[in-house]
Amino acid sequence: MLNITGIAASSGVAIAPAFKLEHPDFTVTKREVADSAAELARLEDALTKSRQELESIKERTLQELGEKKAEIFASHLLILDDPELLTPVQDKIANEKVCAEFALNETAQEFISMFENMKSAYLQERAADMRDVTKRVLIHLLGLSYVNPAEISKEVIVVAEDLTPSDTAQLNRKYVKGFTTNIGGRTSHSAIMARSLEIPAVVGTKDVLEQVKDGDLIIVDGLEGTVIINPDAETVKQYEAKRDAHLRQIKEWRLLREEPTTSKDGVHVELAGNIGTPNDVDGVNDNGGEAVGLYRTEFLYMGRTEMPNEEVQFNAYKTVLERMEGKPVVVRTLDIGGDKELPYLDMPKEMNPFLGFRAVRLCLDRTDIFSTQLRALLRASVYGNLRIMFPMIATLDEFRQAKALLMEEKAKLIAEGIEVSDNIQIGIMVEIPATAVLADQFAKEVDFFSIGTNDLIQYTMAADRMNERVSYLYQPYNPSILRLVKMVIDAAHKEGRWAGMCGEMAGDTTAIPLLLGLGLDEFSMSATSILPARSLISKLSKAEMEELAAQALQKSTAQEVVELVRAIKL
Repeated sequence: MLNITGIAASSGVAIAPAFKLEHPDFTVTKREVADSAAELARLEDALTKSRQELESIKERTLQELGEKKAEIFASHLLILDDPELLTPVQDKIANEKVCAEFALNETAQEFISMFENMKSAYLQERAADMRDVTKRVLIHLLGLSYVNPAEISKEVIVVAEDLTPSDTAQLNRKYVKGFTTNIGGRTSHSAIMARSLEIPAVVGTKDVLEQVKDGDLIIVDGLEGTVIINPDAETVKQYEAKRDAHLRQIKEWRLLREEPTTSKDGVHVELAGNIGTPNDVDGVNDNGGEAVGLYRTEFLYMGRTEMPNEEVQFNAYKTVLERMEGKPVVVRTLDIGGDKELPYLDMPKEMNPFLGFRAVRLCLDRTDIFSTQLRALLRASVYGNLRIMFPMIATLDEFRQAKALLMEEKAKLIAEGIEVSDNIQIGIMVEIPATAVLADQFAKEVDFFSIGTNDLIQYTMAADRMNERVSYLYQPYNPSILRLVKMVIDAAHKEGRWAGMCGEMAGDTTAIPLLLGLGLDEFSMSATSILPARSLISKLSKAEMEELAAQALQKSTAQEVVELVRAIKL
């Protein structure tokens, strides 16, 4: 039995066999062969196995995720039977006497390079498809072992070096009971997605991937940040009891599902949920969410081979608005860049992508992409209570440009005879210190602020939130962060605007008393954090928390602030 300590990223306890998710080494070596016929047969065998896999995945995807998602695998099947790809591969094997994997890889790379350099968006998208299909066939030719996370079909705990946002988005919580990774922090996107999926997760363990073998029984304790490998029977029994106790606590919290979020002295605040897909709305409603405070639309663009068109986006936004039945829905426009990339979008490699060409900066440059999203949002606006939020705003000019594009698309739609709501609030994420400092000027032009603390903290502290070596500097309770938050809230209230928070700090039980005292109007968090937050706020006096926050602002260190909050008697 081995205990490993990491960072508790998503609450709960999971007990299941380990599933190691490792991306294999696709390095191909040129090897001459004597028997070309045998090599051609080996190629055909690999192609047949790949076809069978894709047929199975396509069918399951059709049943579970719908026709649109299944189309990806249908296009992959077409590539596997494309003579323009296969004939040159077969010719190389027969004429040059080279191994099948070299012939396939060399030919495929020629096509990929050609597609990537073409101006046609369709052909650029074919490059990503070609790359995926080639890897699938190479897995069989090279004798590699790899299962895509979307293909997991039994109960497991996923163990990985890290999970990309697209990896995490593909996890099926019916089978994936939890996950643990070597790297990452509580605010990494894999951790945020775990909370959306409501599965326990422990990240930043440093070496869990090296310590675990496939099939090992492991326990992931997302409450304490512990991973236990091959526990004995008594330990399993203890953690089963802990899991059951946590589930009972969840049942108690659920009694508050239909209650308003009101402090002990009768002050109401709004508790909202963060979502990544339309399916996540059910989690917000099931947990008594009063709004969607952050819809991360970038996940609509991920896990695809092409840019989602206007109709695809319209249907997604319409679904979310309808399911929320008139409750507010804050939709963040495309926030790609940093650690979120799109394989079909040719973005430059940057030394520091978190400070680079991302989010609204990309959208203002690629107005073709941005305008499509804005049209889809405006068309969907009549189906609910839509609020549009622009991310990564650093200057007033950026906000004005983004708003002008929105108004331009609105005018076009109206001219086309398409109905658009006249009651759309337009706001910004405050995640750049410069924006927080100038909040008094922004407040004159925006309808609302939503503070994105995940980035605001890392930018203020100059500490990459994905880097464990500087994780000690990720300090949401640092008085400098609290002062920036207060500046934003005060600026909003002075102009009659509301201020929310959609970073993970909003659902943090240590931060909630401080934020209530600072006057935050809306707290948006992972759905599973809503009811625990409601329970906590009901025990707090807003007036007393104002005094607490005033004291916290005068402290010198984050630890002093934490000790101040811990002294509260509930």
